[in-house]
Amino acid sequence: MGPSNPTPVAPLSPRPLSFVASPCVAVPQVTSAVGSTVAPYHQGPMTIPPTSELPDTMLVRGGQPVDGEIHVRGSKNALPKAMVAALLTVEPCRLTNISAITDIAVVDELISIAGGTVVHENDTVIITAHEFRALADDDVMRLHAASRIPVLTTAVSLHRTGHAVVAAPGGCSIGPRPVDFHLNVLRAFGARDIHREDIIELHVDRMRGARIELPFPSVGATEQFLFASVLAEGDSELSNAAIEPEILDLIAVLQKMGAIISVEPNRTIRVTGVSELGGFEHRVIGDRLEAASWASLALATGGTITVHGVQQQLLSTFLNMYRRAGGDFKIDADGDTLTFHRARRMLRPLALETDVHPGFMTDWQSPFVTALTQADGVSVVHETVYEDRLGYTDALRSLGAQIQVFTECLGPTRCRFGAANHRHSAVVVGPTKLHGAELVVPDLRAGFSYVIAAAAADGESLIHGVDLLDRGYADFRSKLSAVGVEHR
Repeated sequence: MGPSNPTPVAPLSPRPLSFVASPCVAVPQVTSAVGSTVAPYHQGPMTIPPTSELPDTMLVRGGQPVDGEIHVRGSKNALPKAMVAALLTVEPCRLTNISAITDIAVVDELISIAGGTVVHENDTVIITAHEFRALADDDVMRLHAASRIPVLTTAVSLHRTGHAVVAAPGGCSIGPRPVDFHLNVLRAFGARDIHREDIIELHVDRMRGARIELPFPSVGATEQFLFASVLAEGDSELSNAAIEPEILDLIAVLQKMGAIISVEPNRTIRVTGVSELGGFEHRVIGDRLEAASWASLALATGGTITVHGVQQQLLSTFLNMYRRAGGDFKIDADGDTLTFHRARRMLRPLALETDVHPGFMTDWQSPFVTALTQADGVSVVHETVYEDRLGYTDALRSLGAQIQVFTECLGPTRCRFGAANHRHSAVVVGPTKLHGAELVVPDLRAGFSYVIAAAAADGESLIHGVDLLDRGYADFRSKLSAVGVEHR
């Protein structure tokens, strides 16, 4: 089932292509991740209910410490990308540790429309793409409005058909996500693009190796580079690449398929293109984002939560900050079961700055900052990855939190948002007694933050738009019940 012998060809050009982002395409507002057309694309015992069948509103009764155990499965930020990688070969590909989240249903539908087959068996998915056809414009628009994952199939489509279509990516409403990064990567490999209204058509005769330097270590652009380079003619190099664990997991998948990829010092990835790729079997890494969210719930409420299924090393930066804030944790001998709790009655305030890996993840920020509303003193937060990720603080203020947001960089790093008038820093004064309120979920991680705040607050909170949480948290409602959060 392996690939043929690698075929290295033309050497790198002497100088890397460096580009800056042109004006970004705005992310459309979405309240539902995927429509009711998803169900037919799932076979076997695992089912992901369409979000239209899930209750959109949740009533949470707070004021009690949580206590219980939950299991996390494959990472939301790794699993869909591994599924896309399966489209680079005609051979069957098997992934295990699958999460039942609606983002996966979007990828299932995409693969089916493109001519592939998807079979689910318990926590396993088998993907076979004997045939592949480029997506039609209307399919592209609909799927891109539901998730940003479809843009990552662009390089795959160019490899297999010489044609691809791109639209504005969807996903969470946390600021613009520069599709231009993706386009510039593909142009460097020889793709030609034609813009018409909301659609961008791309064409290529044969992708050829390229040297690229990213202006920012974008995860999406790095993934697009990997998908483009593994079957491109010749050698490729990406400087200032993202090196998140989910990127390394994707590289592991591609290497199993027969790719030649090395991760060098100073955020450099080098790839030698091969003539074809083969099938693979792979267990997806546990979701470090979900694990940190449940840990933050324990910290905010003064409870105890045991999380199974995520490795300690994926959380090392978070664990250090968790302990500094007054939380603590126990880790089993295998390193994949962690029990989170408070080590002291009153939490300590912190100075927190998000960054690309190995820094403090931007996705950890909103759940953790929600817990810091209960710290004794002033905490300072500096968001350096997304320019509009502090919008959730307005809702926290409605529950009684004392938070003020600033456009200045309130951290040691002078980030790219400091001169652009973006509200990307915050001061949190605690502890504050939270009370129930009515809230509307704006994005995935902020939505979990609202649940954390509601669970820590006295009284009842009514949260609208909870279906968005099903994009990233499998069995979200049953897990809430498992740790003792009263909801209906």
